Amino acid sequence: MQLTKEKKKGISLRVLDMALIIVSVIMSAVMIFFTFQMTNTFTRMSEATEEHIQLEKAAHELMDASDYLTENVQRFTVEGDRRFMDAYFEEAFVSYRREQAIEKMNVDERTVQAAKELQEALDSSMELMRKEYYAMRLVIDAKGITDYPEILDSVTLTPEDAALSPEEKMNLATKTVLNEDYYEMKDRIRADMQESLDEVDTLTYETESAELAKLKNELLAVRVIILLQVLSIMLMVWLTSRMGINPILTAVDRIRTDKPIPEVGANEFRYLAHAYNKMYAAYRSSLSKLNFKASHDEMTGAYNRSGYELLLSSIDLTDTYMMLFDVDNFKSINDTYGHEAGDKALIRFVQVLKNAFRDDDYICRIGGDEFVVFMVHSGEIQHKQIAAKIDQINKELETTEPGTPQMTISVGIGRGVDASDPEKLFEKIDSAMYESKKHGKHTYTFAS
Repeated sequence: MQLTKEKKKGISLRVLDMALIIVSVIMSAVMIFFTFQMTNTFTRMSEATEEHIQLEKAAHELMDASDYLTENVQRFTVEGDRRFMDAYFEEAFVSYRREQAIEKMNVDERTVQAAKELQEALDSSMELMRKEYYAMRLVIDAKGITDYPEILDSVTLTPEDAALSPEEKMNLATKTVLNEDYYEMKDRIRADMQESLDEVDTLTYETESAELAKLKNELLAVRVIILLQVLSIMLMVWLTSRMGINPILTAVDRIRTDKPIPEVGANEFRYLAHAYNKMYAAYRSSLSKLNFKASHDEMTGAYNRSGYELLLSSIDLTDTYMMLFDVDNFKSINDTYGHEAGDKALIRFVQVLKNAFRDDDYICRIGGDEFVVFMVHSGEIQHKQIAAKIDQINKELETTEPGTPQMTISVGIGRGVDASDPEKLFEKIDSAMYESKKHGKHTYTFAS
């Protein structure tokens, strides 16, 4: 019941994660949508620009064709070379550039007005052709050309013009296509063409302006989506850190220092923290209720073998140093000074160990003169610090007190992180301790 109440106080990481995923997916979908929209808008702008180029080209093609006809008819009337007449009719009835320009201009209902203006230019050009036909007919009669396009048969010279001499006919033909009236009609064609171009420019401007406005709005929307995504990522990082990572890091530190875990953070973590704290409380309670005689050596006050086994199963050995102490030549102390003096020597030895180590460390008597010390939470302690402690212990033991003989110790030292299990760790420090014995005792050896 208590766990349920605690669970309701926090935000669920599962719900939070699902909400952030949904928001991320929605924003990504919106981003993709606007990206496609921007692509389509840009495509339409490109198409509008290409269409504008083609329409302008069509309008200019009509004018170019009209100018080409003018050039050839004028050269024909001046030089009388039928090649210019042939080129003229090749353009008028084979190339059809003017008519094709009208077809290109008729794109859709948007270009109706531009096509209308261009059609008027074509009509003016067709009207101009009647003057040009008449001029060419004068040249044909003046030069006596018999092989000419049939369409010129429909052109009849006035009696006055027919009675003119060949030279006069040539002069009249030239004057017909080079006089003021002729160029006024050419100017009218250009004016109609320009009006068509103006319509095309207006249409393109309106189209591009509309598409640019859309593109501007779409870019603004993309910026907003990017900003929202950045904010959502920052929110996700902040919430994950606050609700998950920070509580976990705090919990690790508290576990290492053998303390309860604060029940903060996400719903799921609070549940785990509460469960851990209940087990921690039970563990501490069970430790405090252990029978002192069952877990401690009655004579020295150190943990006994049972206490040692309990500690070995509950201590985090990954950041713990484990040391095996053996009193050198303890049997000879008993034989020389008696068992009572030997007992006093062991009592004094444990007191020296307690003075040398911290209150959080554990001292265990696992045999007659063998002792194990657990230096917990010592992952960052250097070898030289441990060596200094052991040298200090040996120095104190060399000083005798009333009723206690001089003593020395041999020590084997190992780290829990260097062994796969407690049994392997003990084997390492036991071998290290015997190495100390081999090297003259009164020393220490770090297990390799």
